[in-house]
Amino acid sequence: MAEPLLRALTRLRSHLLDPDALVRAVASGRQKGATPRWRRAELRYVDLKTGRHLQVTTYDETQAFTANHAPGEPAREAVDALLDEPFGNWHVETTTQQHQLRVTRKGEALVHTTDRADDVEVDRDHDRDKGRLLPEDDAALVALGISDHEGRVKPSRQAKYRQVEEFLRILDASLTDALAGGHVRTPTPDDPLRIVDLGCGNGYLSFSALQFLGNVRGLPVRLIGVDVREQSREHNERIARELGDRLGGATEFVVGTIHDATLPEPPDVVLALHACDTATDEALARAVGWGAGLVLAAPCCHHDIAAQLRKQQTPSPYAALTRHGILRERFADTMTDALRASLLRLEGYRVDVMQFVESKHTPRNTLLRAVRTGSPVRGGKLRTEYDDLVATWSVHPRLAELLAGGEADRA
Repeated sequence: MAEPLLRALTRLRSHLLDPDALVRAVASGRQKGATPRWRRAELRYVDLKTGRHLQVTTYDETQAFTANHAPGEPAREAVDALLDEPFGNWHVETTTQQHQLRVTRKGEALVHTTDRADDVEVDRDHDRDKGRLLPEDDAALVALGISDHEGRVKPSRQAKYRQVEEFLRILDASLTDALAGGHVRTPTPDDPLRIVDLGCGNGYLSFSALQFLGNVRGLPVRLIGVDVREQSREHNERIARELGDRLGGATEFVVGTIHDATLPEPPDVVLALHACDTATDEALARAVGWGAGLVLAAPCCHHDIAAQLRKQQTPSPYAALTRHGILRERFADTMTDALRASLLRLEGYRVDVMQFVESKHTPRNTLLRAVRTGSPVRGGKLRTEYDDLVATWSVHPRLAELLAGGEADRA
């Protein structure tokens, strides 16, 4: 039930100023008609040589800024300044509870509070904060060969670790917002968060997500990895056995195609990272069919639209865009993901197309983030925009074929 925003924020303020109970807090999103100074803010308490301090990390579009505030008036001023910002969502974790606050379009607050099954132990190590969400010595990183047995990232695996960290940062922010907005249900020990990783490969991001969400954020999680290769299943099951009770949640790995994957229950979150060409379209169609609340997809190898563009005459006056092969391929990449984003919006998703990781770490660095916020759109400006684009270029997106052919209805 909605309540006055000021009253709800005042209640959260007491948790934010409790140096013994606060585990972590995240502010993100924006209220209707307003934009906060920061894209995101994170709060936690750290133990310094001079005593316990409130550490606040704020993010703009390009970098992070960290400041430590002494208890008392400095901490209160820092908290009050953030509470005054028009953030749309607050996620506050304490040792005994989790609180999710969402600001409605009317400027009221919807607050959901859940009790933790067990009290958690708080990590207040200041050295831990180096922008890393999953520590280098995490057991999964060692088992996967990213870190050595002394818990240090291997020089040859720095790029992979960077990829893992950037993925977790996006997953963390996206899931926090989706939970606060009610687009993904709040998991419980009896009904954990259900994640499927389509085209999971050797499980680098599967295990990283499981460890971060389960062991760092303290969420109950169950993850199923799907890959067409038997070798991947054997590898990932071996890693899971090796980790044992150090795993952040339950896992299962199965052999199969994205198109034919069957799950015991529809997932809350669908991951599809670097699925090649139209395999990404199959993953997106399955996510729509499952009604997944959050989808993170990093496309790879955009061959389908590129092949269609090569076979037909470029519409006037766009010949310069496709005259040179390298420009045509890059344009095809952009068009493919633009069409995917449009189709997902028509299916009721809010979509962001963003950079996954810096291009120096991987050339395949585009990520589609989709959050299910409403019902499919059957007409209007969105539909006209999409129809005009495909008609102008005479292309037939694979995702559109899958959705029209009933792929989105297959559970």
